[in-house]
Amino acid sequence: MTPPPSPAPPAARRLAGGQVPAALIAQLASGPRALAMRLVVFLVLLTAAQVHDGSLHAASHWMILGGYALSSLWLGLVSLRRPAEATSWISTVLDAALAIYVVIEHMLAGSVGASAPGDVVSRLPAFLLLLQTGLTLRVMHTILFSVLVAGFWAVMLVVGLADPEIGAITSETIAHQAFGLLTFVAMSLFVIDGTLRLRFALREALRLEHERSALARFVPAGVDLVRGDGVAPLRSRHACLLALDIRGFSALTRVWGESEVVGWLLAVRALVHDTVDRHGGLVDKYVGDGVLAQFLDGSAAEQAAAALACADEISRRMEAANGERVTRGLPALAVTVALHAGEVLVGVFDDGRRAEFTVLGPAMNALARIERRAKNDGLPLAASKRFLRSLGARAPADWRRLPRRAGEEDCPDLVAPARDPLASASL
Repeated sequence: MTPPPSPAPPAARRLAGGQVPAALIAQLASGPRALAMRLVVFLVLLTAAQVHDGSLHAASHWMILGGYALSSLWLGLVSLRRPAEATSWISTVLDAALAIYVVIEHMLAGSVGASAPGDVVSRLPAFLLLLQTGLTLRVMHTILFSVLVAGFWAVMLVVGLADPEIGAITSETIAHQAFGLLTFVAMSLFVIDGTLRLRFALREALRLEHERSALARFVPAGVDLVRGDGVAPLRSRHACLLALDIRGFSALTRVWGESEVVGWLLAVRALVHDTVDRHGGLVDKYVGDGVLAQFLDGSAAEQAAAALACADEISRRMEAANGERVTRGLPALAVTVALHAGEVLVGVFDDGRRAEFTVLGPAMNALARIERRAKNDGLPLAASKRFLRSLGARAPADWRRLPRRAGEEDCPDLVAPARDPLASASL
């Protein structure tokens, strides 16, 4: 028999919980694109240094740029092989150090007079690297970069106000740098807020995609349960319903013990689930030793034909499985299948705490009554006359009507095969 499905991996559980996978963030913060962004920043700084050299210490300026280029290349190569959280923090601190150095060096060069082009060149690394850090979607990294750059920038302004002779800092230089600092702080707030919004949007997109992928494992292609803007609401549609139950399961439990029969139950569930999937149906839920499935795709006749074909295949597979069980000295398992058709409410019911696929309506209650009558009579298969009518021209001619009994006023008119197709699966 087909083994039961394995539990969802941790990554899938994180998606279901609305978390952005760390591996995805690592890809955004490293790899060829991140290396290319750092290369662009370096080329912009190199060009700016050629066009406008506002440095009193040209040698140290070129040394810093060279060191940044080499360290960026090393970090890029390391991240290409194996992205690591420690590497991303080193990259963030390195970017902040470069931005701080260029700002402070330009401020110390204020003796030659404040220059608008020079201000732009000195602030360019801080803003470019702030945007680059924010685009990695690492909120804490973006906050750290902003705090380091703004903190050192503010400290240097305070030192310049306290002792203007340091580097011949002028009042005009301080005014220009104060405006630049305020602009950087405002931009940092916008980037951090944008990063948070992007993470939220990505988390929602991943959650919807996870729901769509998870439902696609069990839902036929013609049943649209997840739309672009979220899970589709409950809506009325025609469905053919199948309920399967193991007859005498409680007695088997008493004789063979719970630990033994649990494996039998899981094997039957796997067999039924595989068969329902094969015929385009959807397993709704397991209730004790029972299975509830729906056939929602296609016309009413196509749904009924698929449900009946599913019941026939379950019969054949149970017969083969029981043959193997008997040869091993185990009892055969008898199952009852009930079939019904009608209008139901279908969709994903989400109360904010748990979302599950749901089928609601009077047809579900009628299905339970059909199953109860079939079990009481020991029938392997029973169906409502409405289900039989749904088959149309495909309806078998040799089915017999089951007489209605006292107390079954709410039960639909029932039919059963003259020769039960599931008889070979009985005890």
